[in-house]
Amino acid sequence: MDRYLMALEYLYTQLPMFQRTGPAAYKHSLGNTLRLDQMYGHPHTRFRTLHIAGTNGKGSVSHMLAAILQSAGYKTGLYTSPHLKDFRERIRVNGQMVPEAFVTSWTEDFRLRNRKEGIEPSFFELTVAMAFDYFARVKVDIAVIEVGLGGRLDSTNIITPEVGVVTNISYDHMSLLGNTLPEIAGEKAGIIKPGVPVVIGQRQTATDGVFVAKAEQEKAPLFFASDEFSADYGMFDQAGNQVLNVRKNGEMAWPALKLDLPGNYQRLNILPVLKVVELLRGKNWDIPEKAVREGLSSVRALTGLMGRWQVIGAHPRMVCDTGHNEDGIRMVVEQISQTPYRKLHVVFGVVSDKDPGKVLALMPSDATYYFCQAALPRAMDSGALRDRALEAGLRGDAYPTVKEAFDAVCAAAGPEDFIFVGGSTFVVAEIL
Repeated sequence: MDRYLMALEYLYTQLPMFQRTGPAAYKHSLGNTLRLDQMYGHPHTRFRTLHIAGTNGKGSVSHMLAAILQSAGYKTGLYTSPHLKDFRERIRVNGQMVPEAFVTSWTEDFRLRNRKEGIEPSFFELTVAMAFDYFARVKVDIAVIEVGLGGRLDSTNIITPEVGVVTNISYDHMSLLGNTLPEIAGEKAGIIKPGVPVVIGQRQTATDGVFVAKAEQEKAPLFFASDEFSADYGMFDQAGNQVLNVRKNGEMAWPALKLDLPGNYQRLNILPVLKVVELLRGKNWDIPEKAVREGLSSVRALTGLMGRWQVIGAHPRMVCDTGHNEDGIRMVVEQISQTPYRKLHVVFGVVSDKDPGKVLALMPSDATYYFCQAALPRAMDSGALRDRALEAGLRGDAYPTVKEAFDAVCAAAGPEDFIFVGGSTFVVAEIL
């Protein structure tokens, strides 16, 4: 086995990995993160950052901001999770994935250093340390850092950013973050730092007070993007870009803004992005209008973003989306309802550490379902998922793998039909 594959095997199999095993891999402390940061000479202090938290939309917002900063001429790091196809998607500079050679040498170096230290990091703790060290070594001007889970105890939460962002709050990972929206918001609000401006994507009655109280405590300027900005429903141009008219305080601020991410929900995600741009300009970052427009019209090309209402076939039309919690699925279903089709087919799988009941209750009942099980220990048994779905009035067959479900839908669907693939990031990853 070559050294890179050996490094990946160590990362994937020797370390507790939330992606594979779920809550058992979550560390309820920043202790390991701080020790790793010390081991590498506090690399996170050697570059500027933006910090992006939230239940839904944080990945899209992170990629949009990175694309804009790249277009403005800044050497831009981007740390996101999980990856879909390649571990190196997590760590990018100006859209380019971290080299295999760096992953290999860094992992080998860590294992040598750690013989003395004896740290037992999770997969996520170690990949954050790797990302921060890489960004420092290649001297990025700024890095956009997406929170992995929650905020307060997330390994990324040792940074003091230029601006913090919380996109929205929904029910997800309740076993770790709390069972109510205010509890979940409290964990996300943990990224708010003393004096650092923070942008909340949208107002939500249940959670606004949590952010106001935390911002007051930290003397952090607080902005609700949806108070200032609004985006009209997008039309599409011939290149497939959404064309949005964005108003600020009721006045047209960004006419005909092109965005190459097609999901309807992006009209919400773009609001905090534009507010962050405004705040960065106020801190003397040089981000001209041209850079904003170029960045947003080329997010996928500039950053490699995948899996957000991504069209993967034409006849039949085939779309995948990584939305997987209640709010994410609600937006996906809204978009499905606006898509013309003769018959609807849905390839669907979920993870076992979350109750799928509320998500299944939202799914369209007029579809034929192909229930499947992604290739990881956390995946819910497809037969059990089919039985739960039947309780929600959804009908279909269970398949032991994503591939078998996908083969079945491709054989069954006609050219005027619509195939949707989703329910779990890991189902989408296997299709892509």
